[in-house]
Amino acid sequence: MPDPLILIPARMTATRLPGKPLADIGGEAMIVHVWRRAVEAGIGPVAVATDSAEIAAAVEAAGGVAVMTRDDHPSGSDRIKEAADILDPAGRHDVIVNVQGDLPTIDPRVIAASVGPLSDPAVDIVTLAAVITREEESTEPSVVKAIASEIGAGRMRALYFTRATAPSGEGPLYHHIGLYAYRRRALDRFVALPPSPLEKRERLEQLRAVEDGMRIDIIVVDDVPLGVDTPHDLDRARAILEARAGA
Repeated sequence: MPDPLILIPARMTATRLPGKPLADIGGEAMIVHVWRRAVEAGIGPVAVATDSAEIAAAVEAAGGVAVMTRDDHPSGSDRIKEAADILDPAGRHDVIVNVQGDLPTIDPRVIAASVGPLSDPAVDIVTLAAVITREEESTEPSVVKAIASEIGAGRMRALYFTRATAPSGEGPLYHHIGLYAYRRRALDRFVALPPSPLEKRERLEQLRAVEDGMRIDIIVVDDVPLGVDTPHDLDRARAILEARAGA
């Protein structure tokens, strides 16, 4: 069975919500809430990978582990690769789970489910998707669509990812969720590759893996966790977590 290490990349730079990892939600920084959800998944150790001493201090004050990484990484995948090498240079953890640092409401069970398909040695990467239920999302370029073939109940094999409305015809459309569980060697291979033509055209990093022939399986989940990108998103996250705390 996989032996995961969960890493949460976090930076202070965000154009629409500056300093968002430290945004207050119920008295704690958003990044701390994400760290807690990852710990609650119960599948392995958790660390926040950051280039910010402020983020590291907030995580450590809550009892978490933070690892300082370079400030010039082009993507979160590169950041977690460096963090994995720092924390686990011997490669004992054969799976690296990348949880985005702006998902404070994510269900820990979803994080845990992401590593299951990696028990199949043919699978390189696992990610998540949910059926699109709102018509406006089907045509919204900011909503990335996963195009995939069903290979079992709640599980698909990815064929492509796009910002366009696809596939055409009757049937569900799937909203891709940017959580990734990488086989360790697949992460090493991925970050060593140059950006691919379709990756640059669609502005979707995962297409680099698709174009290189890596197998990406998708777990279908019930809904899309709230990603915090704007002040409005932050207000929604506060309301959701406040409601959960009072339940």
